[in-house]
Amino acid sequence: MKNDLIVKDNILVNASYNLEVTEQRLILLSIIRARETGQGITSDSKLEIHASDYATRFNVTKEAAYSALKNAVHNLFERKFSFKDNHADTDKEIVVKSRWVSRISYVDDLAILEVTFAPDVVPLITRLEKQFTSYQLKQVAQLTSKYAIRLYELLISWKSTGRTPIIDIADFRSKLGLEINEYQKMINFKNRVLEPAIQQINELTDIVVKYEQFKSGRSISSFQFSFKHKEELIQVNNNNNAVYLASKMTDAQRHMFAHKLSELPEMGKYSHGTESYQQFAIRIAEMLQDPEQFKELYPYLKKVGYMTSTKKDTMNG
Repeated sequence: MKNDLIVKDNILVNASYNLEVTEQRLILLSIIRARETGQGITSDSKLEIHASDYATRFNVTKEAAYSALKNAVHNLFERKFSFKDNHADTDKEIVVKSRWVSRISYVDDLAILEVTFAPDVVPLITRLEKQFTSYQLKQVAQLTSKYAIRLYELLISWKSTGRTPIIDIADFRSKLGLEINEYQKMINFKNRVLEPAIQQINELTDIVVKYEQFKSGRSISSFQFSFKHKEELIQVNNNNNAVYLASKMTDAQRHMFAHKLSELPEMGKYSHGTESYQQFAIRIAEMLQDPEQFKELYPYLKKVGYMTSTKKDTMNG
């Protein structure tokens, strides 16, 4: 398969929009097609998307690909998004609203979609001298949740640190394209949006992600996400089966076993000497988030009851 690199200005990555899975896929294919021209594109450029190409890259039937391209003529043309940019003259932050495409057509006999990006979109997929995000199309090709695709993209823009800033819930919902009245209750938001997206990302992409939530009073007000590339995670069993223990350990497990580890005499070499058992346990819990330190502490974890199998993690105690 070709080097299907998706490259977007971070302004576009952090934009607010609601696109269905097929529509996001077509935008991504159009971005790839723009790169493949090798000559750059303008707001007049017509980019061709073939139904066969869509079917191959996303592993769907030709019928599903034909349907996606046909429906895009009606649906994608109506889609809009908003993003923050700086005003050219005053350098003050402004909110810009734009369509994704200014022209779109479907050639039925050839099963080809012709896409012309709107003027505001073109620089955001070609102006790459500033901050931008890139990833391989194959990482999101199997995702069937529109929220999973968006979340993956938001996360991977922080791949240099593996951790996002704390994101306000309202801002996060806006980036995912949720309307104010959609999944207002947090339990519905988690069950229908957040948890399924994270599950798909963890199973089908190159990263494993988890999140922390923060409250304002009794209500959850923000989230922070951290993630690791699977190739960075450690292998621990003697049969060379890749068991990603560092990523699978929940926060509750981490703190429970850190407390047990803090009381082991053998762990004394890791202590700073002046800290209390509680302070030591907190620091151990932080150590367990790092794959290399997790690997080093793994023998002690087994001693205090942490057990693993290739199917799931179990714990005694």
